[in-house]
Amino acid sequence: MPSPLFADRPAQQPEPGAVDALISQTRRLRGELVAVRQDAVVDDDDPQQRWQRALCDLAVSQLDDLGAHLGQLRAGVPEQTAPATSPGTGPGTSAEATPEAVLDTGLATDPGTAYGEIPPARTGSLLSRVGSAEWDLLTDEVSWSEELFQIFGRTRESGPMSLDEMPTMVFAEDQPVLQSLVTDCLIDGKPIDGEFRIVRTDGRVRTVHMTGEPVLDADGCTASMWAVLRDVSELRRSQRAVRESRDSLERSRHIERTERRVAVELQEAVLPPWRGSLRFAHDGPAPLDVAAHYLPAASTGLIGGDWYDALALPDGDALLTVGDLTGHGVAATSSMAMLLGALRGMAVAGIRPAALMGHLNQLLETSVQPALGSAMCCRYDPVAQTLTWAQAGHPAPLLFRDGTGHLLRRPEGVLLGATTGAVYGETETRLLPGDLLVLHTDGLTRGSGTGDDTGARRLLALGHRLAGARDAQDGVRAVVEEFGEEQREDDACVMVVRVGR
Repeated sequence: MPSPLFADRPAQQPEPGAVDALISQTRRLRGELVAVRQDAVVDDDDPQQRWQRALCDLAVSQLDDLGAHLGQLRAGVPEQTAPATSPGTGPGTSAEATPEAVLDTGLATDPGTAYGEIPPARTGSLLSRVGSAEWDLLTDEVSWSEELFQIFGRTRESGPMSLDEMPTMVFAEDQPVLQSLVTDCLIDGKPIDGEFRIVRTDGRVRTVHMTGEPVLDADGCTASMWAVLRDVSELRRSQRAVRESRDSLERSRHIERTERRVAVELQEAVLPPWRGSLRFAHDGPAPLDVAAHYLPAASTGLIGGDWYDALALPDGDALLTVGDLTGHGVAATSSMAMLLGALRGMAVAGIRPAALMGHLNQLLETSVQPALGSAMCCRYDPVAQTLTWAQAGHPAPLLFRDGTGHLLRRPEGVLLGATTGAVYGETETRLLPGDLLVLHTDGLTRGSGTGDDTGARRLLALGHRLAGARDAQDGVRAVVEEFGEEQREDDACVMVVRVGR
């Protein structure tokens, strides 16, 4: 960029109308961006929303600077400006427009008055963040614009600083940067483009970006050095906020992916490994055909604490159970694994469903990770063809016989972990060859409220399709076709049990 003092040729001035149009576009764009920023509801605990807010702040900062620069461009170089010079030197010409000229553009020096809310950390006018200077190597004259004094927090009475004095205000670790910029410019004739931090006279730390060029005399030797210095502290703050919030978002997503992978692996390790139908070959007249399916929630990528299980017991009975723990992720799946392991152990030991529910309630109540859970535990006797079952705040099973379904009457039972010393009821249902049971967690049929039985009625309406199912897996497929594509808020399990003929 040629110096306005030693320019070889005058710079071509843009058409005023074109600059006016750019100013209007910048003002409109900034206003729209601020409106979006103000309307957004930001949750400080959400890394993605923090990152979006930081991007908005950065964009507003850059539009502020662009608006000020366009205002200076339209105003042009003032005809009469007397920048401060070092003692004993004559007046020079500043490269900056006067504040009055820029105010006339309609872009106020306080961007908050022109556009609305801006990041609260921003202080001072836009013009005070851009200044110019020239160091004459032949006469040792130094010319500073008024804005440069404001950037460095230096009074006019102190006078501008020479190139030798500049490093005294620069961070020690940044002084080599400034020295390299000046040396390359004065000796090798390279343009200046670098950044360093300064400590102002009032103790405030600012980041300054410096651009400039050597000015050559008639013999091609460096006669002076001209530079524009810009206070980019707030811009760097905004960029740093974007970078930190982006890093926080990436860490959060990495944690979520890791937690999901661990939860899935834990769930797969605990839930029954069989796929399709599982037949219990009892000695009695009515063997069981069992199939189940897990349906993840659509609103979250985390795995919940739902489970299903079918287990042949040592005495010839069959254990059938479904349940759901509150929460998602590793905490929920690990608690589910603990509870399901305890349930299996107690069932193998011969503990009946009602007493088993009581022990599970006590276990969940004293767990390191307290949670609430609903569960249903059924014990099927193939010789007597009876289903004995208990429940803890869980939907009742649906029994389909000859194409017609109905809900079984629930025994008493509160949620697991909700009440100390809870007592659970138990009921017995006779099953006939060809009967079909549907056990599920509440995430499958949950409606708009506690009194909404739409989901249960939809399940009952599947009676004819379930009656025509070839096996339990066909029954599961019919249920999944009806409910599987819904945008459910919670995950769900469904188990279909068919009594052999």
